[in-house]
Amino acid sequence: MQWRLQMFLQRKLKISFLFLLFMALLVHLVVDFALPTTHRSCGCNTKASKAVGVLSGSPMPAGLKKLSLRILQDFSGSNGSLEKSSQPERAGLHARAGEPGVQQQHGEANAGWSKGSKLAALFKHPLYNIPVPEVTEKDKLFVVNPMEKFSLHSSGSDEWVSSSKAEALLPTGKTAYDTYPTWLKFHIGINRYELYPRRDPLLPALLRDLATQRIVSSVQKSGGTQLKLIMTFPNYGQALFKPMKQTRDQETPIDFFYFSDFERHNAEIAAFHLDRILDFRRIPPVSGRLVNITKEIRDITTDKKLAKTFFISPAGNVCFYGECSYYCSTEHALCGKPDRLEGSMAALLPDKTLAKRRSWRSPWRRSYHKSKKAEWELNPNYCAQVRETPPYDRGHRLLDLIDMAILDFLMGNMDRHHYETFEKFGNDTFLLHLDNGRGFGTHSRDELSILAPLQQCCSIKKSTYLRLQLLATEPYRLSDVLREALAADPLAPVLAEPHLQALDRRLGKVLLAVRHCLARAAHQEKVLVDDVGSWV
Repeated sequence: MQWRLQMFLQRKLKISFLFLLFMALLVHLVVDFALPTTHRSCGCNTKASKAVGVLSGSPMPAGLKKLSLRILQDFSGSNGSLEKSSQPERAGLHARAGEPGVQQQHGEANAGWSKGSKLAALFKHPLYNIPVPEVTEKDKLFVVNPMEKFSLHSSGSDEWVSSSKAEALLPTGKTAYDTYPTWLKFHIGINRYELYPRRDPLLPALLRDLATQRIVSSVQKSGGTQLKLIMTFPNYGQALFKPMKQTRDQETPIDFFYFSDFERHNAEIAAFHLDRILDFRRIPPVSGRLVNITKEIRDITTDKKLAKTFFISPAGNVCFYGECSYYCSTEHALCGKPDRLEGSMAALLPDKTLAKRRSWRSPWRRSYHKSKKAEWELNPNYCAQVRETPPYDRGHRLLDLIDMAILDFLMGNMDRHHYETFEKFGNDTFLLHLDNGRGFGTHSRDELSILAPLQQCCSIKKSTYLRLQLLATEPYRLSDVLREALAADPLAPVLAEPHLQALDRRLGKVLLAVRHCLARAAHQEKVLVDDVGSWV
């Protein structure tokens, strides 16, 4: 009798347990069907690498340069804010979805741009909607073969496949362009008139890739005076990494020569956004990033010279210093906290074997000597000589150079010895504003000699002058719009507040220099060179 009672109780317990499980499952299904689905953030690095079929542990192929040639063979053409380290992952990137002209994906970002955004209002202004000339096939850096699709083998190999092979791997309905990685789309979009368009839908995605894509290779960049790394992603995109050397509030010592100043990672980030706000769009996209020195540099580098410079500091931090002309020693080592280090990630331009670039010595290059002065510093009529010298004797090259001088003055960058252009476009194209790490070093003093091209030539594009005037008004104040733009970066705040305030002061001095030129000029059109016509 007792045995039967036990069996009865056991069966009753089992039935009760199964009933509870059934009820829990029923409640779960009701909740799932009753509530709307929500977008969830994902670990894009891992998923993206799986999507293109690259195994997480697969090393970078040795022939990366050869691979890049193959990708484009069908194209024609010739440690300060680490206390905020939790901020980048949870807050830094979502704001980029608010770029003007890009469809919003997050409600918070959408509200931020639509309500009281000075930056959004600036980009809607007529001065930022002046059309560029029509881009023909010959004006494109690369001409794409519309029939060619590219993808990675699902097996995880380093080979790209195309044509009929790709059809079996790619979802139907995609165009060839859809199969390209973001960095490749950026390269394809470069043309004679601009590095990227004003409302480039690729820009948020490219900046996001720079900040979040998994790093599979880190090696030193050859040349240059200070340490820089080339970092490679699973989709074969590459970025130039400049590590943090100074905290936000440090100024360049007054006794330092301009050629021995530090290169600052936050200057590269701020320069990209300032260049865009001025509507030049001549600096490749740059994003801040918090890098793990151990996992994303030391453990994956194939650079033996770099690898032998790692050490553990007395404080227990991971440090390294690499090899370069300046500040590459144990005394100037780059140390993490304990192994996390801030840096700037700049999108690389197409390889020079695919798109040749010409380097031009700036007419207003400094002497790079402790006591000697350059000719332009001694000759008040120096610009007259420049105007008679090709390529400054025709076209808009001299005016572009004056644009660059204004950008450098606003940043306080004295280190503009050369600039580059794409060789395919000859002399009729924009200047590339590369290597801006020595900007934003001082906020308490202004170096007026940087404005020498404007002061000596007394010429400026009318569009540039009108935009500068606009940025000096309260609704579009330069410091406010740059602060807003930089707030979207993973390393925000990128600039200390005194640097932002210095921008407004320096902008006033640029406008004053133009007014002095206008006051002395017999013909104002010689000072304000009309490049806008009837659009304004």
